[in-house]
Amino acid sequence: MNYLIDSHCHIHHIPYEEMGFSLEEFVSKQFSGEHPVSDLMCVCIELHDSPMLLKIQRLHPNIKISLGQHPNDTDLTSLNSFVTQAEALLQNHRFSAIGETGLDYYRESSSKTAQLAFFEAHISLAKKHKLPLIIHTRQAQEDTIDMLKKQTLPNAGVLHCFSESWEMAKKGIDLGFFISFSGIITFKNAEEIKEVVKKTPMEHLLIETDAPYLAPIPFRGKTNTPNLVYWVAKTISELKNISIESVMEITYQNYHRLFK
Repeated sequence: MNYLIDSHCHIHHIPYEEMGFSLEEFVSKQFSGEHPVSDLMCVCIELHDSPMLLKIQRLHPNIKISLGQHPNDTDLTSLNSFVTQAEALLQNHRFSAIGETGLDYYRESSSKTAQLAFFEAHISLAKKHKLPLIIHTRQAQEDTIDMLKKQTLPNAGVLHCFSESWEMAKKGIDLGFFISFSGIITFKNAEEIKEVVKKTPMEHLLIETDAPYLAPIPFRGKTNTPNLVYWVAKTISELKNISIESVMEITYQNYHRLFK
């Protein structure tokens, strides 16, 4: 059985036509070939992505999708509209997670006030619909953890593409969250995050590509695709001194514990 999963990708942002594929061909290719995935989560960045995500979901039974608005694309004037539209979509379609959401203080495209308000709205949606959260956090460790501590989140979620400190990862784990690592951990200058990988218990660990971004070595600089998650799993196996088969099987189990 194939246990390789990609817990976070954006197929709708991958230039598959420029790569010579139709959408159907590209999706099929991720589930076949040298390093095929068994399951993947296609993550929403903006609410208007949802029609395309629903189309992608129909292409393979092992594709799950989420619903959310990236923190860098938030505006207080559209908050009420976001909640109304999200509720309608959640009532009429199957989504397996809320997000990606969270806080990103590295970029200045959205105000902290707007990001915090949207983050709170996503948390409310996750609680109401009993879905896990997919959280993007960058240079906002304290506010992210404080927001999560204020809530009771029985379905918790995942801190995706993690690149923050072990202290933050530990706090997320204590709240029931998974920590997901991307191709960043294959980079030569990623020593700090490699130490976080070593400390993260396997039962709280996930792997992802964040495709089309952050292609792992030996593909850095190229368009990332879900089946390149193999190289993330390989790096984790080396850092933790366990077999890649163990990494794949445990992260597969974790994926299915989190996303129903």
